[in-house]
Amino acid sequence: MKIDLSGKVALVTGSSGGIGAAIALQLAQYGAKVAVNGLRNMEQAESVAASIRNAGGEAAAFCADVTDTAAIGAMITGIEARLGGPVELLINNAGHLVERSSITDMSEELYQKIMDVNLKSAVFVSKAVIPGMKSAGGGRILNLTSLAAHNGGGPGAAIYAASKAAVIALTKGMAKELAPFGITVNALSPGFIGQTAFHATFTPEEARISTVRSIPLGREGNPDDVAGAALYLCSELASFITGETIEINGGMFMR
Repeated sequence: MKIDLSGKVALVTGSSGGIGAAIALQLAQYGAKVAVNGLRNMEQAESVAASIRNAGGEAAAFCADVTDTAAIGAMITGIEARLGGPVELLINNAGHLVERSSITDMSEELYQKIMDVNLKSAVFVSKAVIPGMKSAGGGRILNLTSLAAHNGGGPGAAIYAASKAAVIALTKGMAKELAPFGITVNALSPGFIGQTAFHATFTPEEARISTVRSIPLGREGNPDDVAGAALYLCSELASFITGETIEINGGMFMR
């Protein structure tokens, strides 16, 4: 079966760089019309959209805070007008550790920021696109979780890990709720993925070297490794898969 996403509108949240950008570029390569989402880095988001257009695809960049329900609604309205239809492929990629903090030092403000960007965003962006998916007769929703959801994360990342574990549970619940409408919901769980702002910001070099040594496949992952899995789950090849979490970690964690 040939993968063909022609005519489908895809939204990838947090896609100005790293994993999100790789997914946006991959979906566009197979015909999807892609909404690239950014917030404080719109120059990079515009660059990703321009790369898609320069390769012959269709894309536009949209600025929106995906923890703000009003901003989400405005973005979806803009996407439908600009790209000519409802979102049929949603990748809830936006997420952030925000900062490392022990539970002892955790403030309510930091807790809320972490939960909002990782969990609230997935809930309310999904809510905003579901009516359009139902009207289109189906769709695909992918939620980005993390290896941290299974092992509790590194130092100072307990709340981040908890938010990503909640994303896995959300994925299963949504899969049951939306299956009657032809909408599948799955999660992607990256392990150590290099070439991302996350590890550039939060992972010291010695920790990176040590972690890579522990990966059975002998290398760190890259954003395209995650994008390939996203493409598969968005395609008809994965039409009978829902409620699953795909581990992309080179063998670091095996269920």
